[in-house]
Amino acid sequence: MSKVQVPDDGLDFGLVVAGYGRHYVVETPEGRRVICHPRGKKSECVVGDRLRWQPAGDEGVIEHVEPRRNLMFRQDEWRTKAFAANLDQILVMVAAKPVFSESQLARALIAAESAGIAAHVLLNKADLPEIEDARARLAPYTRMGYEVVEVALKARTDEARATLSPMLEGKATLVLGPSGAGKSTLINLLAPDAKAQVGEISQALNSGKHTTTSTQWYWLDAQRTTGLIDSPGFQEFGLRQVTAQDLPTLMPDLREHLPGCRFYNCTHQHEPGCGVRAAVERGEISESRYRIYGEIREELSQTRW
Repeated sequence: MSKVQVPDDGLDFGLVVAGYGRHYVVETPEGRRVICHPRGKKSECVVGDRLRWQPAGDEGVIEHVEPRRNLMFRQDEWRTKAFAANLDQILVMVAAKPVFSESQLARALIAAESAGIAAHVLLNKADLPEIEDARARLAPYTRMGYEVVEVALKARTDEARATLSPMLEGKATLVLGPSGAGKSTLINLLAPDAKAQVGEISQALNSGKHTTTSTQWYWLDAQRTTGLIDSPGFQEFGLRQVTAQDLPTLMPDLREHLPGCRFYNCTHQHEPGCGVRAAVERGEISESRYRIYGEIREELSQTRW
């Protein structure tokens, strides 16, 4: 990212590091930050987009968004909300306390699978007695191949930094998680100048205040090779981008048992000879995961207007 490129069409290169409505903060390869606006009414940029822009006074005009490698988003019946683009991995953050929603965790992981982005689970507050319960609830995710990393961001900061730094190095990582899981602690631990980076954006927007309610890109190193993207918390996580038929293929524990189904169009709910239901009965798929599958499938099967 820090290598200076010279466009052949006279336009400048940039990386979207924050967006507020139709205002985007674009970082140049040299590290300068400029407010840019899309040309025309349509505004489709997200944090992580690479684009081409041209100066217009002190600000800039976005002329072209480069093709994306991927896009992480959620979609309900009414709207689509994009988190970020061109990601190397996603860190879904939960904590021993407060008790996390397994449904939200499952939905975030399904969306990552659907987008083709590697995902890991970060379990914070490993110093608390509630850690045993949290571990037990995450055991099915470890069994199905997700890496579950335990940290105590406040109680054991050096250990947490040593654990996380190699995982994140040289990558663009989106952090998702509910309020209370410790996302702010994570960012302040790994990006010591996080406040300065937000202040820089605030200054660029002439807002005079911290603008932390939007998705924000933080550099973790002076060379600007390691990016951590923080997205605001969310209550709901719609998966309307997924079809009911594809849903089990995006859940690794269910996917493993699909070949055991007698019918190719099995819904895994009532058909005879269902490999998934047999695996639930044997304890190879947890009851909670199967319940979550049923809830999401019902949502996705409802008529779309």
